[in-house]
Amino acid sequence: MEFIEAKTILQKATHGEEWFGIDYNMNLYKGCCHKCIYCDSRSNCYQVDNFDKVRAKKNEIEILNQELKLKRKKGVIGIGAMSDTYNPFEKQYEITKKALELISYYKFGVSIETKSNLIVRDIDIFKEINRKADVILKFTITSADDNLSRKIEPNVCVSSERLKAMKRLSEAGLFVGTLLTPIIPFITDSEENIRNVIRLSYENGARFVFSMGGVTLRENQREYFYEQLDKTFPKLKEKYINTYGNNYFCYPLNRNLEKIFKEECKKYGLFYEMSDIVKAYKKGTEQEEQLSFI
Repeated sequence: MEFIEAKTILQKATHGEEWFGIDYNMNLYKGCCHKCIYCDSRSNCYQVDNFDKVRAKKNEIEILNQELKLKRKKGVIGIGAMSDTYNPFEKQYEITKKALELISYYKFGVSIETKSNLIVRDIDIFKEINRKADVILKFTITSADDNLSRKIEPNVCVSSERLKAMKRLSEAGLFVGTLLTPIIPFITDSEENIRNVIRLSYENGARFVFSMGGVTLRENQREYFYEQLDKTFPKLKEKYINTYGNNYFCYPLNRNLEKIFKEECKKYGLFYEMSDIVKAYKKGTEQEEQLSFI
């Protein structure tokens, strides 16, 4: 694996309240080898050359240690927005594990999104962080069907393996849930799939399911997406072009899906609104509300 120069590791989150209440962003790796056909991080605007190649940052644990030491304000650190921090190289290099140990030592919280079951390796560290700060762990699950999962997310463990990992984290007392995003038109936008993902999430210990609707297509990501459709879903590219043209956001045509999504979440007692999810996992929120009544 290539190691690249880095001056900083932590960045202040600009719209953290809109994304699980995070205070800081951190990407320990650059690029991703999962090759998910829908990944927006591939877009040119993020300026990640050769996106499929995973790179790490030189001396990043030392840099992170200094940055955490100097931070006056504690908070939740978001990991995995641009690149899955539990890629295959993490098994050998344990960069994420070392970063989590620092996060625990300095009493910060953590918010992680992943498609990998490798995350269960760090259960004990998450439990340690959770004793003194906030922890929320999110698994992207776009399809309840493993065969379909293999087609749209070829280089990562299938959905059933992610759900098993979710259950283990939940049984350890950690706040876990599902990112049902994107919902890909003509591929994962069936009512049956939405119901099944939510049901399976509940059965495996999820406390929430969050969804943002359709798939985003822009610049080179659109080209990559269409190339993969030609390989795996013949003639579907033409359907996209005829239906969406050059639209950036491609919403499912079935407008009943949003209603079904909310109904299913309510049926299983799962949070689905961002504000409710944040309130549920943040310890300080509950404490502040209790103090306000004293």
